[in-house]
Amino acid sequence: MTNLSFDAAPEGRVVSSIRAALGIAGLVSVVIGVLILVQPQAVGMVVAGFLAAYTVIAGLAYLGIGIFSRTLGTWPRIGHLVLGVLFLIAGVVIFANLGDAVALLALLFGIMIGITWIIEGIVAITLAPDSASKVWTIIYAVISIVGGIVLLTSPLWGAALLFLLLGIWLVVMGVVQIVRAFRFGAVRA
Repeated sequence: MTNLSFDAAPEGRVVSSIRAALGIAGLVSVVIGVLILVQPQAVGMVVAGFLAAYTVIAGLAYLGIGIFSRTLGTWPRIGHLVLGVLFLIAGVVIFANLGDAVALLALLFGIMIGITWIIEGIVAITLAPDSASKVWTIIYAVISIVGGIVLLTSPLWGAALLFLLLGIWLVVMGVVQIVRAFRFGAVRA
């Protein structure tokens, strides 16, 4: 019979690595949540800046494909060039108007979530007859539809409220994650 011996050090390193990952993720979550709660406009501008950077990079990529591709035909090359120019223009416009881009993104986000909630409520109503919990399904559907209508009537206010709730959620979840980091791998008595 073979006596297998395991080194406890690798297990300890794994636990330490997981603790560090949980702690860092929790800390990042808390920091982003606090920034959203304290400076929502600045965080929105950072998001818009990332979007602008993405569109510029995508534009350059499309232009590169359109210019340097040896396998594409004429129309696909022209399509890539047009997309590249449009993406570059969008990126420059967003960079030049970050404040307006934040407001537009919030408006689009509010409208998108409002429509999604209304559709989700309608789908829930159609599922209610076959549901094991008809009452809860109907309650969910009504809340979803009403929430969607509220968001559609005031998408900027709704997006701001959702952003605030996101900030609170990130702080709470970040604190929980940090506590988990300290408790992970602890021996239970």
